Parts: sequence; structure tokens; C-alpha cells
Amino acid sequence: MAVVRSLLFLLILIVVTPPYTLGVILCWPLPHHMRRQAVVPWVNFVNWLVKHLLGIPYRLVGAGNIPDRAAIVLAKHQSAWETLMLQEVFKDTVFVWRKEIKYLPFFGWALASIPMIETDRSASRSSLKRLVEQGRDRLANGYTVIIFPEGTRSQPGSKNRYKIGGAHLAVETGAPVIPVALNSGEFWGRNALFKRSGTVTVSVGPTIDPAGLTANEITDRAEAWIEAEMARISPHLYGAPQ
Repeated sequence: MAVVRSLLFLLILIVVTPPYTLGVILCWPLPHHMRRQAVVPWVNFVNWLVKHLLGIPYRLVGAGNIPDRAAIVLAKHQSAWETLMLQEVFKDTVFVWRKEIKYLPFFGWALASIPMIETDRSASRSSLKRLVEQGRDRLANGYTVIIFPEGTRSQPGSKNRYKIGGAHLAVETGAPVIPVALNSGEFWGRNALFKRSGTVTVSVGPTIDPAGLTANEITDRAEAWIEAEMARISPHLYGAPQ
């Protein structure tokens, strides 16, 4: 059944996504918030498919830690699942994407028309400057900025080096930082065609106030909380929490 569900999910996306994204691209002349809202029905539809067709819903832990203001989310990244579902967990979100993604047919073109925040893999001064410029604008307009500090998807049970870009944005803007741990990769594997059903745990940690902290200190705090929480969420992969 998992194979059938996965193939049906893919088929529906192939049919629905191209015409919808073309419609989003035509919204280019509209104000930013209207362009961003144009994507919401597609996201809601795909999230419904993920929950009810693929059978991958989620349980939310720590919902009380979500502030009622724009913030910076530093989240674990294991699959494409969180790029969809975190838009449901947090209100009015934009992601930090690798700029190469905008060249992908349909999906990337739609992202470029919203737009999200473009960056590259480097932590160069110019890259951080662009991140701050775009991130400051998005935060000022009420968006929560979601960043995957590991830069790329990690295999369940492992971790990549945490980068300071999101923490640097927090230092420059004063926006609170919210660490998020999740185990989506146990059901929706990296680059996996076939998914298996199961409930993802999304755990939202206590807010980190950037006041008086360096970018490295913020990154270290977020990493420590996320990785400790991963041990609680998936002790069979990360070991029992200390």
C-alpha cells in the first residue's frame, strides 16, 4: 500500500502543480503578501495529501513556545516534509533557500515569484550581508523566517555542521530564535520516492533571546537543544537523552 500511495501522491502533484505554479507566476505584479498568499491553497492541498493519502500527520510539542511575533526558526532538516508542514505550524513564513532552486521548472519559478530569501552554501561576508538585508525586510513585514542551519538534509540519527547564518540574522535584527526538532526522515526519506506512514513529532523549543549573545553562542544553544531533543524524539537513533 505504501508504494501505491506514494505513486498516487506523485501523480497528483505532477498533474496539479504545473498549472497552479503558472498561476502564481502571473501574480508577480501584486504586492508581496498577496503573492505569498497565492501559494497557500497549494500548500494546504499538498499537506492534506501528506496527512491523509501518505498517512504522515504530525504531533506538535511545545506549541506554547511559539511567539505571537515574527521570529527566526532554526529547524532540523531531514526531508521535504518540513518545507511543507512548517508552513502550517508557523504563521506567515518564508524560507531561506539556495538560490539554485529558483531555476527548477514550475516549483522553483513559483518560489522566485513569491519571493523567499535567497542564499548560497558559503558563509562569506557578502552571503551573510544578503541574508541580513532580505531577512530584515521579511521580519519587518511580519514574516517568520525559517532556516535549516545544517544547510542540507541530514540522515536520521546523524547531524551536519550547524552554520551561523540564522543566528547572525538574529543578532543583527534582534528577532527571537526558535529551535525546532523533528523526525520526518523516518517516514519521508531523503530523495525517497516511496514514503511510509507514521506520525512525525515536531518539537518547538524555548525562545532564545539574542540580546547580548554572539552568533556563535546562539548557534551553540540552538544546536544543543535540537540535538538533545532529537535524542528524546528518536532515542533508537540518537541514543537516550542525557
